[in-house]
Amino acid sequence: MTTKKHKLNLSIQYADPSLQEILTRSILRKTVQAALLFPAEITLRIVNADEGKTLNRDYRGKDYATNVLTFAYTEDEDAEVTQADIILCTEVLEKEAQEQNKSVLEHAQHLVVHGVLHAQGYDHEEDEDAEEMESLEIEILAGLGLANPYAE
Repeated sequence: MTTKKHKLNLSIQYADPSLQEILTRSILRKTVQAALLFPAEITLRIVNADEGKTLNRDYRGKDYATNVLTFAYTEDEDAEVTQADIILCTEVLEKEAQEQNKSVLEHAQHLVVHGVLHAQGYDHEEDEDAEEMESLEIEILAGLGLANPYAE
């Protein structure tokens, strides 16, 4: 994997500021940048469970808050710039981090990488696609000095 830095226009919105001291702009930018395979315009929005649930219900038909949502606007492979909104839900993030014995920051970085890969057209609907996406996540996170999130 190359370490080329792609152009990034990143907006970070702390709709829920509870994790703002942990999820700093500089760490989030570094994490998004590490996962970029193409130039991108991304909004990363940190929300509470109520907003997360509303977005998940309204756009995915699932009536619960989830850890990360990605709204990709340029799924065309010929697009010159990836455009997406990525939503992180603080309560779900904290709960999962505790259940998985990970730091909130480490789990958030994994979810950001996961969301950025979705924005660039990766998915995990089929086993083969899931394996490809997971191996990319592991490689990107290792480059950030983080452990394999799928290791038991």
